[in-house]
Amino acid sequence: MRRTRKRSTLANRAIAASAALILGGGGLIAANVYASAGEGWSGWSGSSPQQQKPLNAGQQMSTIDCPEVANGLRDVPQQARAEVDRELATMDTQITEAYQRFADQKEQIQQDPAFAQNAILNPLKDKRVAAIGRIVIAIDRVAQRPNGLESLAPCTLRADDANQVKDQDGGDQNGDGQDQDQGQNQDQDQGQDQGQGQGQGQGQAGNGPVAADFVDIQNVQPNVRNPRQLRGASRGTFTTDCGRNENGKFNPDNVIVAPGVSNGAHHMHDYVGNQANDAFASDDDLANGQTTCRNQGDRSTYFWPVLRLQNGQNENDANADGGGNDQNVGEILTPSQVTMNFVGSPVSRVTAMPKFLRIITGDAKAFTNGDANANASWSCTGFEDRQLKDKYPICPQGSQVVRTFTFQSCWDGQNTDSANHRTHVAFADGNGRCPNGFQAIPQLVQRIVYDVPQGTVFAVDSFPEQLHKPITDHGDFINVFNNRLMQQMVNCINGGRRCA
Repeated sequence: MRRTRKRSTLANRAIAASAALILGGGGLIAANVYASAGEGWSGWSGSSPQQQKPLNAGQQMSTIDCPEVANGLRDVPQQARAEVDRELATMDTQITEAYQRFADQKEQIQQDPAFAQNAILNPLKDKRVAAIGRIVIAIDRVAQRPNGLESLAPCTLRADDANQVKDQDGGDQNGDGQDQDQGQNQDQDQGQDQGQGQGQGQGQAGNGPVAADFVDIQNVQPNVRNPRQLRGASRGTFTTDCGRNENGKFNPDNVIVAPGVSNGAHHMHDYVGNQANDAFASDDDLANGQTTCRNQGDRSTYFWPVLRLQNGQNENDANADGGGNDQNVGEILTPSQVTMNFVGSPVSRVTAMPKFLRIITGDAKAFTNGDANANASWSCTGFEDRQLKDKYPICPQGSQVVRTFTFQSCWDGQNTDSANHRTHVAFADGNGRCPNGFQAIPQLVQRIVYDVPQGTVFAVDSFPEQLHKPITDHGDFINVFNNRLMQQMVNCINGGRRCA
């Protein structure tokens, strides 16, 4: 039975008609309508400036593309961390506001290319320059002054034909050629879909997803490869049961990336486990918080962007931050099942995770950042040997949609967090070995299942400019196991047992 969030009012649940597109074989249908989310700092590597490609009148564009300033920060002193995090969150808000202007004035931009530069890109650049200046000052007070961040201020408009409107002082910030090809394919698909469905093929409010974001899982070839387990492998599994967010704990905060900032994520999260989690939660708050986990020794927090049905029905947050105010609309689905397993290493024993270890997997800005840190995994029950990274699955009747997050399994042995929230943890290589200087820890594998009605488009919440692309999916975890239960987990995994 399909499960959705209960509402306090039914008056605004008007059902809007949406055009349907037949996608692939089997007569499977997906309505071409919208959803949105994001956080984390990804692996943007930059590129040399190129000659500006002017926007032609009438050219279709899909989004605003800004480089991640955080990727230019090799280290952020603890004394400056709070101020830097606030400024980075402010820059996310600036992009959201600029994207809203872009969406509202898209027709004028198509008719007058100079309007985009003067009314959107230049003012956005000025705001980003000011925010970068404040970041530099905050770090300069306590450590070596970072250099070169100003080059990350200019943003571009990504056109549907893969051309971009560049800031006069900026270069192409798309990353490597592989990521550019991915953007080209998606943007070309969007252009081909123009005029079809609500929002001219761009979903509700013209914000995605589009037909090209979906694929029939039955047309995908098996692609899962697991590393071979060696003699020293830790073969056990520890399962924690924290429910499915039946109690409806949602907020658009992100205490890892934007602590102390309301609506730091610009999209709504599902939370299970720790119930004290919001933007202002300290480690002490989390340690003393209530938990939905069956074993009260697990007060960890697990959160991910909500999944919404694009069926024309409004949610309670239709006029709220993280919801409709950030172009995340539609009916929030409650998972039919959430499974959280901690597994071992195929080549070694695991060591205990430190308390309050923070891990982000995936990149909420992968559509514009490129896929260096993307870790989305989409599939269908009965077909989980076929995993999708940049497409949503269309499941056959009787099969349910599955999101899987396989978190980093290697820790640097010292830090519970890092300046970019990534470098203190790492993935093992294809053979299951951790990088030099890292040690294996229990690996969280999170499987979230949804009963999605046939013929209904769905999408994860996202930052508006990320267009609800499936590649932007991501998950967050803060370890708040007590020491005794953590040691039981380690012993279970290293002992090759299955424990719950």
